[in-house]
Amino acid sequence: MTQEYQYMFRVIAQDCDVEFARWTDALNHAKSLIPNCKSLFQDIRIFVGEELIWIYSRSHKYPQFIGAGTYDKLARLFIAEAQAEDE
Repeated sequence: MTQEYQYMFRVIAQDCDVEFARWTDALNHAKSLIPNCKSLFQDIRIFVGEELIWIYSRSHKYPQFIGAGTYDKLARLFIAEAQAEDE
């Protein structure tokens, strides 16, 4: 697994604050909360450590990856986690 993200992933939304060891678990949980995000003032966020890396809100059509290179880092992590599952 990559050395870049050895922190817990934290999903924060209204009435939700959950930590995950794997990016894919955090992302799946965050996506499961999207139907509950009903107003423009609610959002769903994923943090790694103190860094915000992903956010969903009704004000944007699609979730956003925050920070330069974040999407690429998380895509590599997603692939590494999928390969580890297959082994």
